[in-house]
Amino acid sequence: MMEFLATLIGSPSKADLNYRDVEEVKETLEQEGYTSSNPFWIESNVACDIPFTGSNIGQAKEHIKKCLTGSEIDIVVQPAKNRRKKILVADMDSTIVKGETLDELAGLIGLKKQVSEITKRAMRGEIDFKESLLERVSLLKGVPVAAMKETLQNITLTPGAIPLVRTMSFNGAYTVLLSGGFSYFTTAIAKLVGFHEGISNDLVVKNGYLTGQVTEPILDSNAKLEKLRNISQTRNISITNSMAVGDGFNDIPMIVHSGIGVSFHGKPAVDAKADALIRFGDLTSLLYVQGYKTKDFCY
Repeated sequence: MMEFLATLIGSPSKADLNYRDVEEVKETLEQEGYTSSNPFWIESNVACDIPFTGSNIGQAKEHIKKCLTGSEIDIVVQPAKNRRKKILVADMDSTIVKGETLDELAGLIGLKKQVSEITKRAMRGEIDFKESLLERVSLLKGVPVAAMKETLQNITLTPGAIPLVRTMSFNGAYTVLLSGGFSYFTTAIAKLVGFHEGISNDLVVKNGYLTGQVTEPILDSNAKLEKLRNISQTRNISITNSMAVGDGFNDIPMIVHSGIGVSFHGKPAVDAKADALIRFGDLTSLLYVQGYKTKDFCY
């Protein structure tokens, strides 16, 4: 028998997680043969741990999911041991920031609809990421670098991004913004949010204008996983002690191979592979998953 935690997370803004939800999950686990302990409220009406013992974590997830069908509560089930991770790798677009930076840049020249459709297909896994990236960037040939500055100024951080990264960093984790996007944006966003480093692709610029090309090698899904492995090795931290979060198809390898992989408002293909799904909450949910209380958050 192993010790597990079922963490229920409601919306921080609504504070709508109640004792009835918690008791319903606890009773369901016990009816299915699991032994549960007293719930522990990480944050009143927002996040609660239900410790339990059993042998099949997958079945436990399904039982809990069924009993909360229709509710806007995120459910994360994980081993109780080593829940606080020492590596965080996070995607940027539609994860740390709202929207897709390349789509927004294309919008300045009237190509947002065309570029965003390619982006959506790539994020769903319908077309190859590298090919889609090259196609999208080729459409931006001749765009002035000044347009990237305007795009950067209009980027909005996802709620919870700063406390997630700064709280984990303060508690000894190594944090990396790992994006298939571009260094012009990731460098600025990584610094703003508080990541130790940002890793991404580079757009080729000539005489102040985009050439429509990307510097090789391209940071695709396999390269993201390789970067995670390199971070694990160079920092001498087991990859099982890592958290990876993203929303798109190109995030799947790092999500699958991390200690806990999180699909953050992700595509169905990502949801199917992730250990944890955050469908309703913001990025502070990833702190509750690790047992951090709101009073522990760093800003």
